[in-house]
Parts: sequence; C-alpha cells; structure tokens
Amino acid sequence: MTQAQFFSAVAEASGMSKAQVRTVFEAVEATVLKTLKPGGKIPLGGLGAVKLVDRKARMGRNPATGEAIKIPAKQVVKMLPAKVLKEKFNKKGKK
Repeated sequence: MTQAQFFSAVAEASGMSKAQVRTVFEAVEATVLKTLKPGGKIPLGGLGAVKLVDRKARMGRNPATGEAIKIPAKQVVKMLPAKVLKEKFNKKGKK
C-alpha cells in the first residue's frame, strides 16, 4: 500500500477529505518528533506506542568481506504494538 492509497482509505473510512487526512497525519508526525524524548513513550491509540531507545555499541560483520566492524551506539525509534494488534497477527495455533 502506498502513502496515497493509505490516505485515500482513511479518508473514505472517516468521511474526511484526503487533504484533511494528510494534514492530520502531518500534525501527528510533527507532535511525535517534537515531544519524543529518551525514556518517554507516545501512545498512538489502538495501534500501540512509539518510544526512543538507546541501542548499545556492538560488534558486527561486513557481509561482503566478513571483516569485524564496530557499530556505534545510537538512539532509535521503536514501535511497540498494542495488545490487540499483536493478538490479531499472532493467534495461538496459527501456522
């Protein structure tokens, strides 16, 4: 699904125009970027939450040469899915 298809689907489901949906998602993006802090978590309704986590420095391998390389520590944004979302796609006994 492309971004345009996503906005169209949300617009159709909500009765809003595509431009209004785009404006809402831009506002959500701006708010998340402005308020996300290390250790903080921002809830996104029934989807889950996003949070900023520290990733430790580690050793890795260059896949082309096999040479060991040091991967530096950094901060990454992590999406934590809501319980309902996890249960939807991870049903017991599903193969």
